[in-house]
Amino acid sequence: MALEKSMALPAFLSKVDLLKQGAEARVYRTVFLGKPTIVKERFPKRYRHPVLDEKLTHRRTVQEVRSILRCRKAGISAPVVYFVDYTSHCIFLEEIVGAVTVRDHIASAQESRPHAERELELLVAKAGRVLARMHDEDVVHGDLTTSNMLLRSGAGSGEPDLVPIDFGLSYISALPEDKGVDLYVLEKAFLSTHPNTEALFEKLLQSYAASSKKSSAVIKKLDEVRLRGRKRSMVG
Repeated sequence: MALEKSMALPAFLSKVDLLKQGAEARVYRTVFLGKPTIVKERFPKRYRHPVLDEKLTHRRTVQEVRSILRCRKAGISAPVVYFVDYTSHCIFLEEIVGAVTVRDHIASAQESRPHAERELELLVAKAGRVLARMHDEDVVHGDLTTSNMLLRSGAGSGEPDLVPIDFGLSYISALPEDKGVDLYVLEKAFLSTHPNTEALFEKLLQSYAASSKKSSAVIKKLDEVRLRGRKRSMVG
């Protein structure tokens, strides 16, 4: 289905498949310009003043698109942005067809392949390199989890691409603390989703540290955030 010029976006979206609805946005699947497409629509928050809501929603949409474009410019396999409508706050993105989440890949490897350690070490090393490149471009993802990373079969080489997705909470920041918090969010999500993988996550951090030109300050901030987290846990 192509988007006709005469068709308003709300009418268009009412005719396509709704995949999910979260607190911030609805996600649809369709075909745009002949290509499989994901549409992300940020809807109004009725509990906010309309002027404030419009301003915040516009800023979020701009930040998300800017982050994706920065990643792609840096050679990271983020989804292609096909079209953005800032009036309805809709982003039309490449659908990563045939991909699996890193979360599902790790779970499958752990369950079905008893000697998958080396394979998973290579995977997290790749993730570390991708995140290092992203942070070196001053893109802070804001919601790093293994569900927000996809594995797509690579063309020719056989090595799969790692595709970060869902940049809805992303922003641009050069501050090491923001990047350290980004890694801390990933660590908490990684270890809660994949138990007994502390050593695997350390491999990810080693790859990140070796790949990022700014890693020293970021890892230092990560350690500070970890310490604060442990202190809060002890108080709680």
